[in-house]
Amino acid sequence: MAPISYQDSLTIPIAILAKSVQAIFDGMLPAMVTFVIAITGIASIATKLLKPKAIVDNSFLSGLLNPSLPWFVVQQLGAIFVVMTYFGIGPEMIHHGDTGGLVLNDLLPVLFSVFLFAGLLLPLLLNFGLLEFVGALFTRVMRPLFNLPGRSAVNCIASWLGDGSVGVLMTSKQYESKIYTEREAAVIGTTFTAVSITFSLVVIAQVNLEHMFAPFYLTVCLAGLAAAVIVPRLPPLSWKKDRYIDGQPLEGDIEALPEGKTVVGFGLEQALEKASQVKSLRSMVVEGVKNAIDMIFGVLPVVMAIGTIALVIAENTPVFSLLGQPFIPFLELLRIPEAAAASETIVVGFADMFLPSILASGIESDLTRFVIAAMSVTQLIYMSEIGALLIGSKIPVKPWELFMIFILRTLVTLPVIAMMAHIFF
Repeated sequence: MAPISYQDSLTIPIAILAKSVQAIFDGMLPAMVTFVIAITGIASIATKLLKPKAIVDNSFLSGLLNPSLPWFVVQQLGAIFVVMTYFGIGPEMIHHGDTGGLVLNDLLPVLFSVFLFAGLLLPLLLNFGLLEFVGALFTRVMRPLFNLPGRSAVNCIASWLGDGSVGVLMTSKQYESKIYTEREAAVIGTTFTAVSITFSLVVIAQVNLEHMFAPFYLTVCLAGLAAAVIVPRLPPLSWKKDRYIDGQPLEGDIEALPEGKTVVGFGLEQALEKASQVKSLRSMVVEGVKNAIDMIFGVLPVVMAIGTIALVIAENTPVFSLLGQPFIPFLELLRIPEAAAASETIVVGFADMFLPSILASGIESDLTRFVIAAMSVTQLIYMSEIGALLIGSKIPVKPWELFMIFILRTLVTLPVIAMMAHIFF
């Protein structure tokens, strides 16, 4: 996760490894992803029908191939959609390049390669004391500002420099390990899985404002900070309980500094204690392989199903345009030019983060395009990736809660973005 300079940009080694896989298997990854999702769907049907003892009695395999009925349906939809899209069969609205084709060809190969390395290498990040050390250093910042453990700063940095999906994966695993409570996992997953610098550059380039990247990213950071402070203090996130995945309540702060100890000394002590619990290389390898399998076979079908459905609705129905209508007076109040056209881009970001920028490219006002690009990045919850990942993970958030958080983030960040846009234009 250490930031390094690579090909004139700042990134992290895990992102470079993922891109290397994409380059090596260029053109083959959609076929590989199709095979993985289809096989998962077939194996789940076989498990439901035959109930093989080897799978049903194994908690890991059972969670993967014997899900509850709603998740089984989602899994099967993912398998159906991926086969239809890959072979170009069935209704065009499913396999079109802007719907299922976008998810299969543009998104899933990236997620596959990121999950592969993130899953395998995650034990190195979680089990050797880094989070304990960083937690002690940052707790005095993260607790007062966000009411979160200091270690959550690592999730944010991983997302910011690499990929939001890495942040979701880290948060889910720490929730499963009883490190984060229900509230902390939900807040971190929906607030700190920030969009990477690289993708932010792609968004601002789409609206032809690349020369404004520095003020654009400053605006994104300020708006994101405002949302991170305000949104977790409102429902539905404020309703989340401070209890662990097994229902036990939070008792004290594990990062609280004992009397007579320095921040660095206590952090180092906690880190060494955590690292001393690692017993063998084999256990690390097994855990890493399980992580990778869990994400690739468990989450990719969910992303394919939910991402495709969201994009089909966005592309073929006026639902998101109608939902955007109430925002017209708000945009006019903020003195945003072409408010009616801008309103159509606001809610469509829930389907996919890139859609607002695509729709905004036809708007004449530079200020409005700047606002839409910044808004699409700070909204954060989009169902073609982060939203589907959150739903597919163990993080305790429901689809309707994600939509509420998306709307709240929009309402909180838009005034900040509009203020900054009026300063720059």
